[in-house]
Amino acid sequence: MEAVPVGVPPELPGEAVRRGARLLRLRRAGRRLLWLVLCAAAVAFLTWAALTRPWAEPPSLTTPPVSGW
Repeated sequence: MEAVPVGVPPELPGEAVRRGARLLRLRRAGRRLLWLVLCAAAVAFLTWAALTRPWAEPPSLTTPPVSGW
């Protein structure tokens, strides 16, 4: 407990700041890319749904039998 504390190398704080800044930039870029992909997927889905109307009943391929002629 009475020993002299070990000093921090002089280049260590600067390197830690550079690495931390780089990590923050990468995380921010990753978040932006994720939001961009999410928005593009939502636009693509809405466009597809508007064009194909998957909720509508498909048209009949056969005609009903005609009776009463």
